[in-house]
Amino acid sequence: MTTVAFVPDVTTSDLYLDGIPHETFAQMRAVDGLVWHPYEGGGFWAATRHADVLTISKDSERFSSAIGHTNLWDLEADALEARRSLIDSDAPEHTRLRRVVSKAFTPKNIRAWEEVTRNIAVRCLDDFVAQGGGDWVDLVAAPVPINVILTIMGVPLEDADLLVELSNYLVEGTGETQSLAPDAFGNTTELRLLPFNSPASHALFEYGGKIREVREADPKEDLVTRLIFAEIDGERLTKSEYQNFFQLVVFAGNETTRTAMSHAAMALAANPHQWQRLLDDPSMIDSAVEELLRWASPVMHMRRTAAVDAEVAGTAIAKGDKVVMWYSSANFDEAVFADPQILDLSRDPNPHFAFGGGGSHYCLGAFLARMELKILLEEMIRRDLRLSVVGEPVRAPSNFVQGVLSVDVEITK
Repeated sequence: MTTVAFVPDVTTSDLYLDGIPHETFAQMRAVDGLVWHPYEGGGFWAATRHADVLTISKDSERFSSAIGHTNLWDLEADALEARRSLIDSDAPEHTRLRRVVSKAFTPKNIRAWEEVTRNIAVRCLDDFVAQGGGDWVDLVAAPVPINVILTIMGVPLEDADLLVELSNYLVEGTGETQSLAPDAFGNTTELRLLPFNSPASHALFEYGGKIREVREADPKEDLVTRLIFAEIDGERLTKSEYQNFFQLVVFAGNETTRTAMSHAAMALAANPHQWQRLLDDPSMIDSAVEELLRWASPVMHMRRTAAVDAEVAGTAIAKGDKVVMWYSSANFDEAVFADPQILDLSRDPNPHFAFGGGGSHYCLGAFLARMELKILLEEMIRRDLRLSVVGEPVRAPSNFVQGVLSVDVEITK
């Protein structure tokens, strides 16, 4: 086991109420090999350097997503099966599940949603400007991605606020405390059997089930219909697979992009000279999108479990050991990113891990998220929209998602 001069703590959720604990991660990156991090009577190997995260991400044979789940904590066998989704599976099961929806998220198919996305972004920004500013999350960052993903899924847009609320409760489930009672939303399932240990998952399951009934009777050209009727190797998704897929698409399709858009506004407000560079040279927009994604690091970690004895960065890892990839550290690795604490919208290359570390689990929604953020920036440029943050943002107490619950933003021009 690697000996370190300090006991790291990057799992306490309240640490993230002030943003990513960069100093602690820098200390961990400076340690030779991986760092052993105590956790709940045991612990895990923390991969905090870019190179180590990349190595683990691309080696799904040695580092499993299915064994013990991708949470920091272990799940009992029945909970593991009840909660298993695309991100918690290994090949060949992962390959089968990914094929169900992969075609819908190709760059070509995502480009077909550009006009819809622009119309949504225009409407939200117009409302924001008309009000003279306000809560950027409530007015822009939350409604843009949820309305886009619900349109793609074929889910009624009038339910957007409900699904954002449920997503917020799921994020809350990654922290130490929850505001919901176990029986909230009529839940009778043990929380350990529900994703995020949250009754909000039950609510999403129930909601997804109702949408399924509607689409079974009246199929459409939408993603929910595909989830219901798609056949892979002659088989359709089971009820449990459909439920977990529906929840995953709703959550991942709105929460992570919302987080990126929230941090983008905050970063541009705090770095007006960078925003001016983009206004002066809009051709930088693609590199700006990548830098804002790096800066936001929406999903901060993902766990793997060693399927065999292995070695990474000179550290011996025993079969069954947990290995956690900290994207929120790797995205600020000085060995890869010059002056990582400086926002540089022209940064290129920018091999960040905002969508995971590559390999078979690279985020399906990466092209969609990039497109949404790019269109939002284009519309902000068109309005010459300059922002200023008022007070402190309210951040989610989570070590998993770098969520922003609200942030008051003023228009400075």
